Amino acid sequence: MSAANSTPSANASRNYFRTTVAAAGAGLLKAFNTNKTSWIGLGLFVFVCLLALLAPVIAPHDPLDQDVFNRLKGPSADYLFGTDSFGRDILSRIMWGARISLTIGIVAISIAMVIGTTIGLVAGYFGGKVDIIVMQANDVLLAFPSLILGLIVVAMLGPSVENLIIAIALTAIPPFARIARAPTIAIKEREFIEAGRALGYSDLRLMFGHVLPNILPEVLVMGSLWLATAIRVEASLAFIGLGVSPPTPTWGGMIREGFENILDSFYLVLFPSIAILIVVFALNLLGDGLRDAIDPRLKGEQ
Repeated sequence: MSAANSTPSANASRNYFRTTVAAAGAGLLKAFNTNKTSWIGLGLFVFVCLLALLAPVIAPHDPLDQDVFNRLKGPSADYLFGTDSFGRDILSRIMWGARISLTIGIVAISIAMVIGTTIGLVAGYFGGKVDIIVMQANDVLLAFPSLILGLIVVAMLGPSVENLIIAIALTAIPPFARIARAPTIAIKEREFIEAGRALGYSDLRLMFGHVLPNILPEVLVMGSLWLATAIRVEASLAFIGLGVSPPTPTWGGMIREGFENILDSFYLVLFPSIAILIVVFALNLLGDGLRDAIDPRLKGEQ
């Protein structure tokens, strides 16, 4: 009996999910077509990701190979972006550095998104003392600028890929908790949540099965914007010597190394800085498109 009843319910859930995904996709496509710059942001970000993924295949040189006879050589046919003080190819190091920077940023923000959204969801849903305790703890972390908090964590744990991910994730958890908490407070009072309670649904099912899908678009927008912040923080930490240890190429580390010869070879700093600028710019354009897709006020203007 229960199995027979569960099948229509499961089918209804699947149909609802498909309808919701289709509607979200249509809304996103419409917003991107209205805000053409969103396609530029998406295209640039995909392009950088492809360069990072294909770096072992398309990079013209090994990023660690040193050519002492071509130290600090300007852009040329052999070295399109020139070489650094060790004779290493700048273009190849930028491509391989993208792998490190994007990996750290994406993994850190994914962790922060999961943990922060869960914290905000629980705090907003239960309210009361739980909400007060959780959000006051968040306020303590928010009191520190993201770069300063990341610097403290990496200085304590030591510079490595894993510790950079932990540091950046820790700085991003409070904003995700706040962005998840606010809509949860409003949604938990909606009629369909009250109907779920009346049907005997558990709090866990209501939170993750009904509230979470309704706040997820806002969380994803925050994720795209904070991914740009994570890449900047990683580059900043590498610039002050708390990034991945040399000779592993990272954009921030390349800028730091290039500063020693910036007056004679400005391209050492210019090209990795442009790489960071392109990614941050692309993610902000992409975030604008996602925001347009979920903001009802902007939908009304389209």
